[in-house]
Amino acid sequence: MNNSGFTSLCLKLIGVVFILSSLLDYLTLAIPLNWQSSQWQISLVTSIVDRGVVPLVGIAFILVGYWIDSLNAPISGKLSRFDLRVPTYVLATILGLVFLLMVPLHLNNLNQAKVDALAQINQGAGEGANQIQAFLSQIDQLSQNPERLNQQIQQLNQVVESGEVQGRNLNPQQIEQLRQQRSQLEQLRDLSKNPTEYKNRIDELTKQLQTQLIDRRKQAETQAKTQALKQSLRVGLSSLMLAIVYSAVGWIGFRMIMIGGTVKMSQPKAPKS
Repeated sequence: MNNSGFTSLCLKLIGVVFILSSLLDYLTLAIPLNWQSSQWQISLVTSIVDRGVVPLVGIAFILVGYWIDSLNAPISGKLSRFDLRVPTYVLATILGLVFLLMVPLHLNNLNQAKVDALAQINQGAGEGANQIQAFLSQIDQLSQNPERLNQQIQQLNQVVESGEVQGRNLNPQQIEQLRQQRSQLEQLRDLSKNPTEYKNRIDELTKQLQTQLIDRRKQAETQAKTQALKQSLRVGLSSLMLAIVYSAVGWIGFRMIMIGGTVKMSQPKAPKS
C-alpha cells in the first residue's frame, strides 16, 4: 500500500469513527425518552444541533478519502462491495431531513415554553399581589393594636441586646435586620398616632410595593421573550443550515451515482512512438 492509499484508508476510518461516535452520542442524549415534555424536546434538539457538525466532518473525511483514491486510479462506474459512499449519502439525506423537521418542532416547543413561562409569571404576580395585601393587612392590624405592637418592639429589643434567639447566637447581619424591623415597627407606632399621616404613608407604601411588583413582572416577561427569541434564532437557523448542507451532500452524491458513479478523471493519452 502506497502513501496515498494509506492516507485514504486513514481518512475513511476517521470518518467512520466520527459518524458512529456522533450517532451514539445522539442516542445517549435521547435516553430516557420523555416525548410528552416540551422542555425535554428543547434540550434534546439543542444538544443534537450543537453536535450537528460532527457527522458532517466524518462524511467529509470519507469523501476526501475516496477523492484521493480517484487521483491515483480511475474509478469505474460500479461501486465496490465495501464502498462507503452509498451509506454515507443515505445518512446525509436522512440527517438533512431530520434537521429540517427539527426547525418547526423546536420553534413550536419554544413558543409553548414561552407561553408557560408567561403564565407562571402572571401566577407569581397574582401571588405577589396577595402577599402585599396580606402584609398591609398585618400592618393595619398592628397599628390598631398598640399593646401588641409594643410587645413585638420589646421582644425585638431583647433579641437585639442579647444577640441570640432560643439559645442560638445571631450573626451581625441578622442582628442588623432585626434592628431594621424594630425601627420600622417604631415608625409604625408613631404613625398610628396620626391617622392622616398614617394613611398617606400606607398609600405611599402600597404604591411602592405595587410598582416594584409590576417592574419585576415586566422584567421577567422581557427576559422570557428574549430567551425564546435567542434560542429560536440560534438553534433554528443552525438546524436549517445543517439540513441544507446534509441534503445537498446526499442529493449530489446520489446524482453522481445515477450518472455513472463518480466523476472520472481524464487520463492523458500515451504519446505515439
